[in-house]
Amino acid sequence: MDVSVDQSLCQGAAQCVRSAPQIFDQDDDGLVVLLRQPGSPAERAAAHVAAVLCPAGVITSGGPA
Repeated sequence: MDVSVDQSLCQGAAQCVRSAPQIFDQDDDGLVVLLRQPGSPAERAAAHVAAVLCPAGVITSGGPA
């Protein structure tokens, strides 16, 4: 699974950080930062949930494969 983010559209809601803190963080402006690609099945599932929960739709993932 390849996860990507479009920081230019981020609204800073932090749903990604709440659902997958090992994958996402926020910068000093409160915008999403992709820390690393998910590795384990649990991390891939968490990244997929983060993508679904993102109100701005800035996270894309290939699903919880």
